[in-house]
Amino acid sequence: MTILIDQPELIGSRAEDQNLQEQTNELVLDGGFVVPKTMPNDGFVAPEINSFGKTFRDYNAECERQKSVEEFYRLQHINQTYDFVKKMREEYAKLDKAEMSIWECCELLNEVVDESDPDLDEPQIQHLLQSAEAIRKDYPDEDWLHLTALIHDLGKVLTLPKFGGLPQWAVVGDTFPLGCAFDESNVHDKYFKENPDSNNPAYNTKNGIYTDGCGLDNVMISWGHDDYMYLVAKENGTTLPSAGLFIVRYHSFYPLHKEGAYAHLMNEEDKENLKWLQVFNKYDLYSKSKVLVDVEKVKPYYLSLIEKYFPAKLRW
Repeated sequence: MTILIDQPELIGSRAEDQNLQEQTNELVLDGGFVVPKTMPNDGFVAPEINSFGKTFRDYNAECERQKSVEEFYRLQHINQTYDFVKKMREEYAKLDKAEMSIWECCELLNEVVDESDPDLDEPQIQHLLQSAEAIRKDYPDEDWLHLTALIHDLGKVLTLPKFGGLPQWAVVGDTFPLGCAFDESNVHDKYFKENPDSNNPAYNTKNGIYTDGCGLDNVMISWGHDDYMYLVAKENGTTLPSAGLFIVRYHSFYPLHKEGAYAHLMNEEDKENLKWLQVFNKYDLYSKSKVLVDVEKVKPYYLSLIEKYFPAKLRW
């Protein structure tokens, strides 16, 4: 699938978020999907503050939740190494943890709260539905995008005992490449100095073990729910377009899609799919709210999308 967006520059800073919101109104999609040039009057409007009264993704605000978030990133940055990610990919590629439907997995997320998120402490199923419903308002005809929003965080079941009971630092939080130098745009990047990979000369240059334009498929990204859900979707034969799978796999890769770091590693397909990820991010980030979605009311619609794009049962 080919995606074209007017003014497709990478977003270089959070100050440019408004420019991104303006660009999303100019989406043109090739491959059978048509996105409206203008948003409906009752479309989603991004709030300025989160449910805690702070600005979104403010990792320096003084509050109790911020302290736990920083401790999370300290552990993540120390423990996510190239060898660790390689081991996790091999283990979870077996897809031998469970067999269940997409909706059954959604319900499991009632047991999960993301400790890395400074903007929300509600069960994850609410975040999934809030994101999906916000996108649905603005792009009512793009059902693949609604479903992508619904499933994008399902990999967080990795924290549950049945799926290995991984610590939160191995499941959630911003993602980043291993095998090359850690970029300063990573949240709380000071803790990378304690990561064993920092002592490996092969990993300490801009490219490290990679080459310019090698493609993100060939880059080892920190392990977590993104890569796991991508693996589950792909190996179970989803018919979601490539842009949907890209969103699932890299939606936590904030150093790239918000700061423009590591862009030299992308190939042309990555650059096209990144445009959709930048559109999606508005809804992923700003839809988080204490106003809860009526699950039973919207459930039939999302069940119909699951039936369209996924088999009835998946291996996890």
